[in-house]
Amino acid sequence: MVAGLVSWSFPTTIVFGSGAVGTVGEHVKRLGAKRALLVADAGVVRVGIAERVRGLLEAAGIATALFDKVDPNPVQENIVAGVAAYRAHGAECIVAVGGGAPLDAGKLIALKVTHERPLVDYDDAVDGGQFIGPDVPPIITIPTTAGTGSEVGRSGVVTLAATGRKTVIFSPYLLAKAALLDPELTQSMPPRVTAATGFDALTHCLEAYCSLGDHPMADGIALAGLELCAANLARAVEQGDDLAARGGMMKAAMMGAVAFQKGLGACHSLAHPLSSEKGMHHGLANALCLAAVVDFNESAAPARLERVRAILDPKARTCGDAVRSLRKRVGLPDGLGHEGVSEADVPKLSAKAIEDACHRSNPRPTTRDDLAGLYRASL
Repeated sequence: MVAGLVSWSFPTTIVFGSGAVGTVGEHVKRLGAKRALLVADAGVVRVGIAERVRGLLEAAGIATALFDKVDPNPVQENIVAGVAAYRAHGAECIVAVGGGAPLDAGKLIALKVTHERPLVDYDDAVDGGQFIGPDVPPIITIPTTAGTGSEVGRSGVVTLAATGRKTVIFSPYLLAKAALLDPELTQSMPPRVTAATGFDALTHCLEAYCSLGDHPMADGIALAGLELCAANLARAVEQGDDLAARGGMMKAAMMGAVAFQKGLGACHSLAHPLSSEKGMHHGLANALCLAAVVDFNESAAPARLERVRAILDPKARTCGDAVRSLRKRVGLPDGLGHEGVSEADVPKLSAKAIEDACHRSNPRPTTRDDLAGLYRASL
C-alpha cells in the first residue's frame, strides 16, 4: 500500500488518497486478470487520464484495450458496443475510469458479457435484479468526478432503446471489486462541473436520509456525507486546486452512493427524464429540482429536513432555502428555464418521471400531477 492511503470496505475495497490511481495494476493482478478493457469517455481521453491509466496497466503487464464510445448519458448502443470490444480483446476484467457515465457503462458492459436477457428485463422498476447472477466479470472503478458515487454503487443507469427512458439496473453483483479514489484526478473539472457533480452527491445524501425505510447505517453515512458537502463543495468550486476540498467531495460522493441503497426520492425521478429527454447533466438536473422537492416533502419529513437545514445553512429559514443558497453560491442557475426547459415540456417529462422507480421511496407519496407541479415549481 502506498504511504498516506487508507482502505475501507463497504463492501467494495476503497483506496483513497493522492496517488491511489497508481495502485490499479496491483488490483487487477490480485483478481488474476491479465487482459483488461478500459472503459472511458471522450472527456477522460481528452485530458489524458485514460492514457495514464492504460500506461499504468500496461506497465504492470496487463494487456489493455481502450473503449471510449460512451455518451454523457449512456444509451443502450454504448453497452452493446462495449460488450463487442470486451470480447474482441479477450478481456478478463473491466477498469472503468471517469464520471458516472463510463462507470455505469462499465458495470453494464460487464453485466451483458455474461447475461443474455435484453437490458430492459433487468430494470429495477420491475424487480429485474432477480435475473442478475454472480457470474459478472470483475470491475475496478476510478472516478474522475465527485458526484454519482457510481464507483461504489450497485447500479448502472442507461437509456433503453425500447422505452426511451433512463433506467436503473440494480444488483449487488454489479459492485466493483475495488474503487480507487484519487483527488488529483478531479482537479481538471471546471467550476460548473464541480458544482453540478457536487450537487449530485448532496442530493444522494439528502434523498437517502429522507427516503422511506429503516436503514440506520445508511442514515448515518448520509448525514456524514451532507456534512462533507457543506464543508467542501463551495471550496472545491472556488479553489479548484484545493486537494483537501476535492478529497472531501470524493468522500461525500462515495458515501452518497453507499447510502442510497436505502432509496432515493422524487428529485431523482424528475432528474432522469431531464437527462434522457433534454440531454441535461444529471447533477445539474438534481440541483435545479432539489429545492422544490425539499419544499414538497417538508410536511412528511420535518425533523429530518430540519436536521439537513442545520447542516447546510443554520441561518436559512427552511431546508429548501438552504439548498437554494448553496446552489447560488456555487454558481448554478436558479431554475430549469435557464437550461431550455419550458412549460410545454412538462407533460412529457412528468409522464416519464412517474414511470421512474425512485419516487416510490420519497417520504411523501407523489402522483403524476405532483411531479408535473414540481417541474413547474423548478422552472
